[in-house]
Amino acid sequence: MKNNSPLTKKIVAGKFKGKSLKLPSKETTRSSKMIVVESFFNTIQFDVIDSVVVEVFSGSGSIGLEALSRGAKKVIFMEKDRDAIKALRENIAQTDPRGCEVIEGNSFATIDQVKKRVATLGESAFFYIDPPFSIREGMEDIYQKTLALIASLPLAVVRLIVIEHMSGLELPEIIGEFKQIKAKKFGKTTLSYYA
Repeated sequence: MKNNSPLTKKIVAGKFKGKSLKLPSKETTRSSKMIVVESFFNTIQFDVIDSVVVEVFSGSGSIGLEALSRGAKKVIFMEKDRDAIKALRENIAQTDPRGCEVIEGNSFATIDQVKKRVATLGESAFFYIDPPFSIREGMEDIYQKTLALIASLPLAVVRLIVIEHMSGLELPEIIGEFKQIKAKKFGKTTLSYYA
């Protein structure tokens, strides 16, 4: 028998700790594993407080809303999938909508809008980039496009770039003006950090 209960995930820490976030269907998005989320927030720790976070390919917004819960002052979500946006907006509604902005559309097309937005905030941002894995149909060139997106980011708007990707993928040491500072592997998933 098929289980039709909605997929959910809880916020781990901070002022919205324990809140359940709706996840869109597994066909369209893939939620970051708890161990990966914990590792990322252990790395940036207190730096997240009063920061700006951009979640590219945000899906349900679990990374951005976790950042908001832990004290980020502004989170910009980038997503194009309709179901994911619906879940994302419902998730935002139960946290702090004033601290959130949703940029709808293809991330590769809307990145210029986001760069301008971050610049107007007068801050550099944490960019969390979790593209769909390239093994999915129609996504074969997703990593090349993602690297080009990263290379297009001006230094002034970036505090740190974190890419969640398949462990088998070798990312270049340098992308645009950014150098890899560390990589951490969790089974099939790896987080690569650039600054």
